[in-house]
Amino acid sequence: MLNNILRSLLSVILVFISFLNSAGKDGYKRYLFIDIIHYGFNISISDSNDVIYGQAEILIKFSGPTGTIEFDLKNTTSDGKGMKVNSVSLSTDRCTWIHEGDRIIITTGEPVKAGSELTAYIDYQGVPADGLIIANNKYKSRTFFSDHWPDRASNYLPCIDHPYDKATVDFIITAPVHYEIVANGFLTEESFIHEGTKLTHWKTDVPLSTKVMAFGAAPFAVQFAGEVNDIPVWTWVFKENREEGFSDYTAALKPLSFYSELIGPYPFMKLANVQSKTIFGGLENAGCIFYSERSVTGNGKVENLMAHEIAHQWFGNSVTENDWHHIWLSEGFATYLTTVYLEMNYGREKLEENMKIARNRVLEYFMRSPRPVIDSTINNLMKLLNDNSYQKGAWVLHMLRFELGDDLFWQGIRLYYDRYMYRNALTEDFKNVMEEVSHRDLDQFFYQWLYIAGQPDLKFGIIQLPGKGRTEIIIEQQQDYLFQFNIELSVKYAGKQVLKNVPVNERITKITLKTRDKVEIIPDPFTNLLFRIMP
Repeated sequence: MLNNILRSLLSVILVFISFLNSAGKDGYKRYLFIDIIHYGFNISISDSNDVIYGQAEILIKFSGPTGTIEFDLKNTTSDGKGMKVNSVSLSTDRCTWIHEGDRIIITTGEPVKAGSELTAYIDYQGVPADGLIIANNKYKSRTFFSDHWPDRASNYLPCIDHPYDKATVDFIITAPVHYEIVANGFLTEESFIHEGTKLTHWKTDVPLSTKVMAFGAAPFAVQFAGEVNDIPVWTWVFKENREEGFSDYTAALKPLSFYSELIGPYPFMKLANVQSKTIFGGLENAGCIFYSERSVTGNGKVENLMAHEIAHQWFGNSVTENDWHHIWLSEGFATYLTTVYLEMNYGREKLEENMKIARNRVLEYFMRSPRPVIDSTINNLMKLLNDNSYQKGAWVLHMLRFELGDDLFWQGIRLYYDRYMYRNALTEDFKNVMEEVSHRDLDQFFYQWLYIAGQPDLKFGIIQLPGKGRTEIIIEQQQDYLFQFNIELSVKYAGKQVLKNVPVNERITKITLKTRDKVEIIPDPFTNLLFRIMP
C-alpha cells in the first residue's frame, strides 16, 4: 500500500513539474511525456455542403507517467464553423474527455506508464473555419486544399499543432469520383467504394510536422514530369491549365537535382507540384508543394518560386525549427538557397543582384520595425513572415559563408542537414555544427546578427595628410551596439586598385595608406556584408 501511495505521489509531482516546464519559448504548451508517433486521418468530403466527417486514429508513445492527453482542435463558434467531437476512446483504457478552449482534453482511468503506447480514436465533424480551404478555383470548380501553416491544421484535424512533435501521417479521403486526390507520401489505394464515391489513401513513411501535412482535392490533370535520383516528380494542375501547367512546372526538376547534389539526399519519396487555392504564393507541404492558382501562366516564370519551396523540403520540412521564433532556420535557408541556385546556374552577378535587393528590404524593414531576427516578443505567428525571417536570415547565411569560406560553409550545411534530418533544431544546434566544422568560436557572429536588432551603420571618410605623405581611411560605426565584422574595401590610388579586407571591431577604425595621391574607395564591392552607408 505504501509503495502504491509513493508511486502515485511521484506521478503527481512529475506531472506538476512537467506542467511548470511545458511551455516553449514561443508560448505553446508542450507535452513533455507525450510523443505522437502516427496520425491516421479518415476524412469524408462532399459536394452537397462544406461539412467534413473525420475519424482520427492517433498513436501515442509515453516517456513519463501522465493521466492527461490533449489535442488541439477548434471548437464550434457562433457562426456555425468549427468542429464538434462525437466520441473519444482509447485502445487500452477507459477515459473521460471534454472539448473546450479549442482542445480535446482526455483523462485516463489510471496514469499511463512510461514506455507505454496507446491509440486515441476521435470521431468528429464540422465546417472548417480555416486550415482546409473549401472554395471554387478560378475556373469555378469546387476544390478542397489543406492550408495548415503555421498552426491552422487544428481547425479540422485533432493534433499537436506545433512543429516540435513530428509524426507520420495517413490521409484517407472519401470523396465524389470526379475529384483527384493528392497528399503527402505515396499512394497506397484508390478504390471505388460505391456509386459515385471513391476512397484514396496516401501514406508517409517519415515524420512530419502538422504545418506541412496536406491533401488536395480538385478536378486535376496529372502528369509524370520526370525523375531525379530515383525520386518521381509529378505535376498536378487544374484540368483547364493542363498545357501551361505541365510546361511551367517542369522547372521543378532543375532545383531538385541541384539541392540533392549540394546538400544531401532528397528527404521524401516523391515530389508533387500542385496548383492550389493556398493563401500564400507557395506552401511547402512535405513532398506535396501547393502553389497559388495564379502561378500557372505558360510563361515559364515560376522557377524562383519553385526553387524556394523545393529548398524547404530540406530545411523547414526535414530539418524543422523547434520553436517558432527560430523560423529563419526555415525561411532564411530557403531564401538563401534560392539565391545560391540562381548563382550557380546564372552567374555570380545574379547572387549579388539578389543580395542587394535583400539588403535594401532588410534596411527598409528595420526602419519600420527595429527588431532582431529571433524575436520572442512576436505572438502572432503570421507576423513571423517578415523580411527579418526571409531576407536577413539569408544575409546571415551569406555572411557566414564569406566568414568561413565555401568549403567549410557547405561542409557545415551538409552536416547540419544530415544530423537533424527528420528532427527538430534550434539556432544553437546550427551554430554548434558550424563551430564543429570550422573549429571557430561563432558566439559573437550568431549573437550580433540574430539576437541584436539592426546592422552596422557605417560612415566612411578619407583624410589626406600630404605633409606626412599618407592618407587615412576612416570607418565609423554610428549605431549603438558595436558589431564585429570584416569589410572588403576596393581602394584606388596612385594608378592602382587593391582589395583590402579590413577587420572592424571598434567605434572608429583607421586604415593608413602611404600615398599623397587621391584615394577613392568602394565599400563591399562584392556584396558580402549587411550594412547601411551613412551620410
